[in-house]
This record gives sequence, structure tokens and C-alpha cells, in this order.
Amino acid sequence: AAANGDPNKSYHYGLDREVQSKIDKKYDQDLEERLTEWIIAQCGAGVGQPEAGKTGWQNWLKDGCVLCELINSLSSGNKPIRKIQSSGMAFKQMEQISQFLNAAEKYGITKTDMFQTVDLWEGKDLAAVQRTLMALGNLAVTRDDGTYRGDPNWFHKKSMENRRDFSEDQLNEGKSVIGLQMGTNKGASQAGMTGYGRPRQILNNNP
Repeated sequence: AAANGDPNKSYHYGLDREVQSKIDKKYDQDLEERLTEWIIAQCGAGVGQPEAGKTGWQNWLKDGCVLCELINSLSSGNKPIRKIQSSGMAFKQMEQISQFLNAAEKYGITKTDMFQTVDLWEGKDLAAVQRTLMALGNLAVTRDDGTYRGDPNWFHKKSMENRRDFSEDQLNEGKSVIGLQMGTNKGASQAGMTGYGRPRQILNNNP
């Protein structure tokens, strides 16, 4: 029945427009101003200032330079992104956005809070970009390691119990740190980590 793709195609285009308008409604103008203020406070006036409005904000961040400056400014030691270069070439801009996303994940941003490169570069979901930057600000305030600049009240301190939100890599990284601190007791740490599997086994035993 779905062999003829054309009617489906027009349906999908209609759906895309509908989804896009819903996404656009999630974009928060007040949050744009707060995030802009923070980025400038965090990175310095050298990052410039966007034109007001969603398109201006997208264009400001689109080549990845401001984002890379931002993640570098949150690192007190070696900067995660060594080379930041302004470029008019699409693939270079997308590569820099991607570098920011990788560095943000290593910093501790969870995958669920992470936007996709196209969300910013093509303007597909700028609300997702806001969500990532909000999560980054929250984490920077929570870490309180001396790198955060700006008003701490712009963001919320995260509860450090939110370990469940961490990615698998971070959990594994945490496991090895715990192992080093406690003198590796693999049996205990594995028993602790397989807790997720247990309820599943119990459920499987139900008639």
C-alpha cells in the first residue's frame, strides 16, 4: 500500500511543518537573553553579540566558534578544543559544532540534554540548543570549580543524586575512579552496577 511514495511525501512535509511550528513555540525569548548574557560574561566581549530574535541568535552560534569558546572557558586546565577557527564553509562550521557537543558530553551533559548539529546549523530545533546550554550552565554552577562567570542565579544547582542521568561512559569512568579510591573490589562494584538487571529478572519470573 505504501509503494507509491508521493502522497506519503506530501503528508510528511505537512507533518514536518506541524512539528516545526510546535518546536518553534518551545523556543524561549527570555531564555535567549539570559543565555546570551551568560555566554558574553563567560567568554568576554570578544564573542560579539547576536541580533535580537531567534534567527540572529542562530547566526551567532551557527559556525560553532562561540560554543567552542564557551566550553573552553569552563575548563581550568587543558582546553578541550585546541583550534577554534571562523569559517564560511558549511562542513567546517558543522565540525566545530560537533566538537562542542563532544566536549560538552565529556564535561557531563547527558545525551538527553544534547542537541543535534542540524538543530542549530539548519535551525531545526533551537529550543534544543537552549536546553543544552541551560544544562551546561546548571552544571557549571553546580561544579563551582572557579571557572563559572556571571550571576549564579541565572542557573540552578543540580542535585548530585542525579547520577541516573549520566551516560554509560561516565558511569564506567565513575566506576574506575571508585575502584581506584577503594582498592579495586570488582565483585562489589559489579554487584552494585548490575542492579538495573535485577528487576527485569524478577519480572521475567512472573507467570
